[in-house]
Amino acid sequence: MPYLEINQVKIYYTEQGVGEETIIFSHGLLWSHRMFQEQIDFLSPRFRVIAFDHRGQGKSEVKAPFDMDTLTEDALALIKELCPGPVHFAGLSMGGFVGIRLAARHPEILKSLILLETSANSEPVENIPKYRTLNNIVKWFGVIGLVANKVMPIMFAESWLNNPLNKEKVELWKKEMMGNKKSVTGPVNGVINRTGVEDELKFISCPTMIIVGDEDVATKPEKAKFIQMGIANSKLHRIPGAGHSSCIEKPREINRLIGDWLIEQSV
Repeated sequence: MPYLEINQVKIYYTEQGVGEETIIFSHGLLWSHRMFQEQIDFLSPRFRVIAFDHRGQGKSEVKAPFDMDTLTEDALALIKELCPGPVHFAGLSMGGFVGIRLAARHPEILKSLILLETSANSEPVENIPKYRTLNNIVKWFGVIGLVANKVMPIMFAESWLNNPLNKEKVELWKKEMMGNKKSVTGPVNGVINRTGVEDELKFISCPTMIIVGDEDVATKPEKAKFIQMGIANSKLHRIPGAGHSSCIEKPREINRLIGDWLIEQSV
């Protein structure tokens, strides 16, 4: 299995495709690179596709600190190690927190930026007590059914969860979430305690596409609009029937948007 040791931590990554253009996927909290599997399969016949697990999640080493600045430095080191030139970077939620910081602070490393279900702001104050309570339960008991049942409606659209046609996928991703170890509390705290980077949006100069599910309750569509207004010439797409995980809920729409975007940026 491919690992890189960067910033004194072992980071797991996957690589498929041999295209001239490289896109890197950065996952959301409580998941791993696996959340982008449908995008990886769709894009790899034409593009080089890299997806990695953030420290403390997936198959990467559990090692503090887990703050967003550290995760950004991890991503920067991974790109420099694996890629000879600028890349396209796609980040969802926590991955988007990293993407914003990366694009604002290291513009030379990105050819374009794709942000899915993410925010430039700190965690809303009203969310923090609930998230900390759930995180304390995980600390003692792991991601048990009680926690998963509370978190699934945060991660996915209500309409998607309640659609009988999605039953198998719902169970699959609930099981995936429950596979997290107790140590995931570190990354969760990193997200809960993050600082806002509203003032850094103006420094993003690369072409940027923003995507948000219209049923996202974790980072609501107005958060995406705020980002779009802060980044010059950026584009915003709202995905009907998607929540906080549009790449899983609406893979065809996301594949089309990203595929068309990469072709447009490659011209």
